[in-house]
Amino acid sequence: MAVTVEDLYRNYGVLADAKPENLSQHKDAYQVILDGVKGGPKEKRLAAQFIPKFFSSFPELADAAINAQLDLCEDEDVSIRRQAIKELPRFATGENILRVADILTQLLQTDDTAEFNQVNASLLSIFKIDAKGTLGGLFSQILQGEDIVRERAIKFLSTKLKTLPEDVMTKEVEEYVFAETKKVLEDVTGEEFVLLMRVVSGLHVLQTVNGRQQLVELVVEQAFLEQALNPADPDTVDRLLQCTRQALPLFSKNVHSTRFVTYFCEHVLPNLSSLTSPVAELDIQLEVLKLLAEMSPFCGDMEKLEANLHMLFTKLLEYMPLPPEEVENGENSASEEPKLQFSYVECLLFSFHQLGKKLPDFLLDKVDAERLKDFKIRLQYFARGLQVYIRQLRVALQGKTGDALKTEENKIKVVALKITNNINVLIKDLFHNPPSYKSTVTLSWKPVQKTEAVAPKRPSGEEMGSGTSPQKQISSLPRRDSRQIYNPPSGKYSASIGNFNYGEDSPVGGRHTLWCVYRGW
Repeated sequence: MAVTVEDLYRNYGVLADAKPENLSQHKDAYQVILDGVKGGPKEKRLAAQFIPKFFSSFPELADAAINAQLDLCEDEDVSIRRQAIKELPRFATGENILRVADILTQLLQTDDTAEFNQVNASLLSIFKIDAKGTLGGLFSQILQGEDIVRERAIKFLSTKLKTLPEDVMTKEVEEYVFAETKKVLEDVTGEEFVLLMRVVSGLHVLQTVNGRQQLVELVVEQAFLEQALNPADPDTVDRLLQCTRQALPLFSKNVHSTRFVTYFCEHVLPNLSSLTSPVAELDIQLEVLKLLAEMSPFCGDMEKLEANLHMLFTKLLEYMPLPPEEVENGENSASEEPKLQFSYVECLLFSFHQLGKKLPDFLLDKVDAERLKDFKIRLQYFARGLQVYIRQLRVALQGKTGDALKTEENKIKVVALKITNNINVLIKDLFHNPPSYKSTVTLSWKPVQKTEAVAPKRPSGEEMGSGTSPQKQISSLPRRDSRQIYNPPSGKYSASIGNFNYGEDSPVGGRHTLWCVYRGW
């Protein structure tokens, strides 16, 4: 005979009126409530509320009670499901916490927004009961569950863990998160990797030099730095880019970028021209050079420093052309006019300048006389073109302040002035005798907080600090074409992480390429 609403209320009354020490004598009444899951919608909604209320008083019926509640969590009626899910945390006692967490994690696969939000709320509530047990259920599904459950469980961790108070996320709990995350990282997609790095990077227990070093080691394993680079494989290139971007915020004077810088010098730079971009519109060569430049200040002692400096030096020469030869009438041939690729040169000069500090006699003792002479000719020619361009930019920006500097055209000019000033400072250092490595510059795509008006002779803080990614060509300045490129990563390894915000300092933002052609010098 089917259980009715009246049956449920009557037996609920029996249990509610019984003294706590006598509750176990009313097992039959609780069984009637369990049988309510077989009734109609009204009976099921009541059962969803009554079953957890007396659950702890009937340990011998624990499995039956949990299974009954699970039946309600899978009901066709979404309102019944939400009610059952809301009550699930009341089953999270003792050894049941792991099972409840596992169940709630599986329920993350729902496509109903209200139900999904209720699952999230229930998961967060059992964290406060037993954080480690809850994490056990989550990680169990991440490691063994279906793809959709795994995906949503990882996203839950990446967004919700940071909201939990310190008395929940204790040192022991954080160490457990780190240990389990390392297991998951043995086989992840690009999106999962980024999300999981977000999880562990936010752990208080890893906010130390040793902790950041451990995080770098995690990224190193993902980057496959022990393997040679296949430049023709876009997935391999994409993986390296993603891993490098994740490692960048971790580097400091105490946590070195040496392994990444070494890999870029030994495997990436020699294959720079043959790199296959994971994104069609991405200037992969410039992206790689920008990553190398950002890492270079944090490079420690390098085993093959001289060889790596030679590689940087050789690559720099490729982007610093010789002056064009004069034809019989004393003018330069238009077909021989070289392009001055300022963005590339800024990156390479900066990286060379940073590593050159570690071997200051490199240009004097490690480079033969003819090659050094050739280098200085290239530097001179580039510097001459640089001065012309800097003057044009300063005239174009003179007197502009506030909103006038926010137009797309002026944003481009501001970035261009930052790049050219940086190169100018670095070239002056290298022209010293002996070469100097003392000057400090801020890379053009890195933001500076100070904002001032543009002065006639000296670029302002706003000019020097714009991290804007310009999208238009400069049309008002003569003798120049420009090309600006910005695309978030979206290769196979990146999966769908292209829309994630990596922060203002990230190399993902502010991509631009500045090319110039000068005539008649």
